[in-house]
Amino acid sequence: MTGLSSAARAFAPLLVFFLLLGAPLPAQAGAAAAIDSGDTAWVLISAALVLLMTPGLALFYAGMVRSKNVLSSLMHSFIAMGVMTLQWVVIGYSLAFSEGGSFIGGLDYAFLHGVGGTPLDGQTIPHSAFMIFQGMFAIITPALISGALAERIKFGPYVVFILAWGTLVYDPVCHWVWGPDGWLLAMGALDFAGGTVVHISSGVSALALAMVIGRRIGYPHTPMKPHNLGMTLLGAGLLWFGWFGFNAGSALAANETAANALVVTHVSAAAGAVAWCVVEAMLRGKASALGFASGAVAGLVGITPACGFVDVVGAIAIGSTVAPLCYGAVLLKGRLGYDDSLDAFGVHGVGGTWGALATGVFASAAVGGTAGLLEGGGGHQLWVQIVGVAATFAYAFVVTAVLAKLLDATVGLRVDEEDERIGLDLVAHGETGYDL
Repeated sequence: MTGLSSAARAFAPLLVFFLLLGAPLPAQAGAAAAIDSGDTAWVLISAALVLLMTPGLALFYAGMVRSKNVLSSLMHSFIAMGVMTLQWVVIGYSLAFSEGGSFIGGLDYAFLHGVGGTPLDGQTIPHSAFMIFQGMFAIITPALISGALAERIKFGPYVVFILAWGTLVYDPVCHWVWGPDGWLLAMGALDFAGGTVVHISSGVSALALAMVIGRRIGYPHTPMKPHNLGMTLLGAGLLWFGWFGFNAGSALAANETAANALVVTHVSAAAGAVAWCVVEAMLRGKASALGFASGAVAGLVGITPACGFVDVVGAIAIGSTVAPLCYGAVLLKGRLGYDDSLDAFGVHGVGGTWGALATGVFASAAVGGTAGLLEGGGGHQLWVQIVGVAATFAYAFVVTAVLAKLLDATVGLRVDEEDERIGLDLVAHGETGYDL
């Protein structure tokens, strides 16, 4: 008995080691306990809201084209829901959010390797929830570009373009701003929900693509009126609704930051819609339904980078100023001669730019911890915002222009003249939007 007891005592430390090896480690237990069910529910709901924005964008754009191109315009958004999801899962998320360098991430998360239930540092939601939430942004961003090339681009080359653009433009810019070692994040650039990542990158790329692909036949002399403004208003309403997930969901928690982001998002959209109508009534004598929808979207775009950093006063200021700026950009395209068919640059490029700069002006320390120019924070934050805007402008424009030129020279981006006159619904899809 004494010998057995001695043996037991000798092997006791080894026994304890194996028992501990099979038990949850303290770090694992802590990570599991860090998941908050309320935060997780809010982010998952927000992901669904952001996905809804892409069909909303499809309706918003499709109502503004001619009836012979309605299905084509709808498909430009819907196909992004398919191909960009696969791109994000295979490589996009890894390039955007894994560690790698200041410019681009690595391949640690390729095919979602290691993306499971354990939260990332500082988060209270499963890693997979964060990934799919961000994936919805990657879907809608290239779809925004389609507004600049509506009614004249081939469908197959368009799909190739958005896949390449997502990899070469969206993923790097996303890493700059939100990646763990991105250079704009290290500088202190503020972009709460995607003013730079989503709207500037897509808007500037839309301008570059419109310049490469050229104007529609007859533009600007032939009337090209929207065929269904009711569809456009419905799309605008879905965008407004989904934008709450876009902006407030970016808090990644159900907390006061999310509540503030939701409130200021709604207020800025309202201010933008009213401001556009006022300016339009002053210049044209009437406030149009399309103007209300465009103003609301402009207000939503403008507040996106700022919604986690400004209060209601800042939201009113941003919404009421971004709408006239975007309206002016829409009017200016006619004088400059480029055909941004549905004003992707005029609203998203210009609106996102002003929103990013306005964040440095109207940021409130009480809201997001950073004092902007008007709160006595000095000009440093505004300067950082300018650097971020300028870098995104230059990179997105140049890479998109080169990519568009390459595709145009190899597979051809634009349909021929006869097909453009027939309409892309029949030419590209063999269907018609209306059987009348």
